[in-house]
Amino acid sequence: MLDLIAASAYFLLIHFGVSGTKLRDALVARLGPGPYRGAFALASILGLVWMIYAFRHAPAVPLWGFVLGFRPAASVLVLIAFLFAVIGIATPSPTRVGMEAKLKQGPDIARGMVRITRHPFLWGTALWALVHLIINGELAALILFGSLLVLALGGTTAIDAKRRRAFGDQWAQFAVVTSNIPFAAIVAGRNQLLPAVREIGVWRPLAAIAVYAVVFYLHGRIGPPLT
Repeated sequence: MLDLIAASAYFLLIHFGVSGTKLRDALVARLGPGPYRGAFALASILGLVWMIYAFRHAPAVPLWGFVLGFRPAASVLVLIAFLFAVIGIATPSPTRVGMEAKLKQGPDIARGMVRITRHPFLWGTALWALVHLIINGELAALILFGSLLVLALGGTTAIDAKRRRAFGDQWAQFAVVTSNIPFAAIVAGRNQLLPAVREIGVWRPLAAIAVYAVVFYLHGRIGPPLT
């Protein structure tokens, strides 16, 4: 279990201690954007692999147990998580790595899923992690999925802070018509839902459903369903 704790601590540290901070800005200035992204991506992949390995070898320490009655709701919530994540990946946004320059387009870049939240992938990841944390009531799952949940939610604010420092007024123009929390800008009247639905279109949700179906099928072959 200590190995999983160490892996999770490392994974959170490199994100909250580097990404989104002024240390990250200093490293980019010294190394250049490309080499920094490459080094950070490698460090993140190593951390994620370490976490998964440690999770699979962690001892079983039951907490609240496997929540069988939650499985139907979990299936629906995980599908929603995939919709947010896959549609988010397929939608241009200045909050994504390498797309920061799109802030020059002003508020017009807020289209499709970005009208709903400017961090759709991270919110999808957060929902996925939360569902897995609830349904797997044991200590190793709490550490792994809890860490990913904290990272996803904290990552939204870290990215916002990074973009705000780097782009100032351009970021402010984008932020005023979008929201971090899903649907908050729409509820506040700063954006609209119907244009978001039209701009998302058909192929993005279908791609998300296809990815969900493949993962669901493979999940049943390599591990307990939806765990």
